Amino acid sequence: MTAIDPQSLNDAAAAKEARKARLFTRINKADKWFSVLGLAWITPVLKAAAGDNPKAQGKEIWRLLGVPVLAIVGFLLLWGTLAPKVQTSLGAVPGPVQVWGEAVNLHEDAVAKAAKKAKFEEMVAARNEKLIAAGKEDQVKTVAYTGAPSFYEQIWTSIKTVFFGFLIGSAVAIPLGILAGLSPYANAAINPLIQIFKPVSPLAWLPIVTMVVSALSTGDGLFPKSFTISAITVTLCSLWPTLINTALGVASIDKDLVNVSKVLKMNTWTKITKLVLPSALPLIFTGLRLSLGVGWMVLIAAEMLAQNPGLGKFVWDEFQNGSSSSLAKIMVAVLTIGIIGFLLDRVMYALQSLFTFSNQR
Repeated sequence: MTAIDPQSLNDAAAAKEARKARLFTRINKADKWFSVLGLAWITPVLKAAAGDNPKAQGKEIWRLLGVPVLAIVGFLLLWGTLAPKVQTSLGAVPGPVQVWGEAVNLHEDAVAKAAKKAKFEEMVAARNEKLIAAGKEDQVKTVAYTGAPSFYEQIWTSIKTVFFGFLIGSAVAIPLGILAGLSPYANAAINPLIQIFKPVSPLAWLPIVTMVVSALSTGDGLFPKSFTISAITVTLCSLWPTLINTALGVASIDKDLVNVSKVLKMNTWTKITKLVLPSALPLIFTGLRLSLGVGWMVLIAAEMLAQNPGLGKFVWDEFQNGSSSSLAKIMVAVLTIGIIGFLLDRVMYALQSLFTFSNQR
């Protein structure tokens, strides 16, 4: 019988422990991104599979996954039980099954409309090719498709609008916030404007923006007038959280760092880019996340009131339609708005994790 070498056993055990340690290191590195994506429950699942205290990891899985799933199931059961008991002018409030059915119908309708649009564009392209082949280039025309937009197209329109308005608001708010944070005189000048305009509802801004844009619009602008109105309304209502948090972040910079910048005789631009922005980024991103959430809520209201293309108009059109399926479609839109709002927040949180020092330690 071959003798077992104790040294070989020790080496094998050491190699196994080293592999296990490397595995846990990878899991811990991935944990940050799981948290960013709202999938923090994956970490204890992986750790339990790797043999790291399965009982403790089981408690974490229950807390991070089991409890939320149980809450969602409880909500759906309560919704399904109570919904048929509430009667409206359009019939009983639809339950989860009816709402899911309308979601499937909206998807099928979007697929059919996409196919119809593609067929139309193919016909136009084929016609133009024939005209070019016949030497009639002067008769070639680009004909826009005028069919009703699908549910997915309305979602995409709303997302484009909110990001455009959010970017404009950020471009205004961040420089003003830096100025207010660096200069007490600028802060004294800007603060009254913040206090006056921050509480103003989009319902008040919308008619003003509509009249101004209509007066200035030439009809051949880069963006459609309805898009511009919605985006500017989003800008006016969403820039305040970013402005306030940026000013607070800049004003909260460690005084020792400010003294170092004076000793090194940094010019204003270097001070802002090398000292102010890196130190204030966590609060700036907090403001950006809040602004994007506010902008998304404001946009839906603006689209409903101004009848601009997007999810808000979809909700209003279904409310005016008054068919038996309208309420279920509105609830599909409500859930869609909530899910997109969550995803937008996750996007900003991911950017914050990439660019802020507090998340790179």
